[in-house]
Amino acid sequence: MIMVFYGSNGKSNPVSMENKVEHQTENQITYYIHLPSDLGMLYKVRLGLQSLENNISQLSLHHFKIQNTSTLDTFSLTINKTLPVSSNGDRWIEFPIQWPLNETLSVVTYHLTVFSRNILNERNLVHMTACIYGTYGDTGDRSLLQSLQNVQQGEKNESFLVMVDAVDLGELEKILLSISSKTDCKLHIKKLHVQEAAKEHPIYVFEVNEEFSVNANKPKIQREIPGSFIIRGEKQKNDIDNNLNKEGSQVKNLTEYTIKVYTGDKRGAGTDANVHIILFGNEDKSEVFQLSQSLENQNPFERGKVDSFKIKTKNLGSLCSIEIGHDGKGFASGWFLEKVEIRDAARNSMHCFSCNRSVDHSIIPLYISFSHI
Repeated sequence: MIMVFYGSNGKSNPVSMENKVEHQTENQITYYIHLPSDLGMLYKVRLGLQSLENNISQLSLHHFKIQNTSTLDTFSLTINKTLPVSSNGDRWIEFPIQWPLNETLSVVTYHLTVFSRNILNERNLVHMTACIYGTYGDTGDRSLLQSLQNVQQGEKNESFLVMVDAVDLGELEKILLSISSKTDCKLHIKKLHVQEAAKEHPIYVFEVNEEFSVNANKPKIQREIPGSFIIRGEKQKNDIDNNLNKEGSQVKNLTEYTIKVYTGDKRGAGTDANVHIILFGNEDKSEVFQLSQSLENQNPFERGKVDSFKIKTKNLGSLCSIEIGHDGKGFASGWFLEKVEIRDAARNSMHCFSCNRSVDHSIIPLYISFSHI
């Protein structure tokens, strides 16, 4: 069993309960845990199992009590749950900590809907998790393929629902997606929707639009998906649903763009971070595209290299600007971007966006805009 503690100033690393037993009786175990003082006021705990490799392992939890040994402030809660949770196979539970004179957050059931093309056929071989981040913390990694609901599967489009119980996250900001597989495969994920189960709105939309090449012999793939937009009303949802229903007839009207990214030829110019781009035209803007599958190089964005990517999106009109950036992940995340060239296949036109500067996530905004020259 492990726990993660959330405070007003951050969260702890996962704390294993192994070797921390102070007192034990037949129905009660007391642990002594030392937490960093800079966590601030504790407001929630995530409690769970280290792994689910042993399928017969279960943990029945009846009551939880935490006491600050310095101030003697005490919080207790009746839980009465068994891990993994039978309804959704989750190996985590979360609950808020209530202290005197402090407002307590509520526990919320989130509906996370995955829109994809071919994940359902591979789900027995694939391990996929999502960590949802909001203004009040995160959910930790939650399995997406353990217990699916509302499964809809067509020839080219599919979707399924995953339920996540967590302490209220506030405004949702991003999702960290992790994918691994027992065999080599390609998985196409279109987007993710997240909303509270008890509310029809808002619906948080996270555009992915990426085909992941998963290799069984390589580490898991991780993508940080920023929020794309929020559906706040029924009319907006209906408009989007109507567009989705017309998707099959509109495929022929999609415009293909070839994006060439030039990384500078100087020391430290390359990056291991995840790069994404948005295209802006005089009629519309594209969704967020993750630039991960280079047509030339297995490891994109290396020093002095040119990487090409093909994307398809709705008609944007004449391209006028782009927005490009990275998530700062990886050992070497700084990136010297020389320029980006984009060919519009429908208009047979080329657009060049010059940069000639370092894109360092630590000192400049996540996204950088350039004007077409």
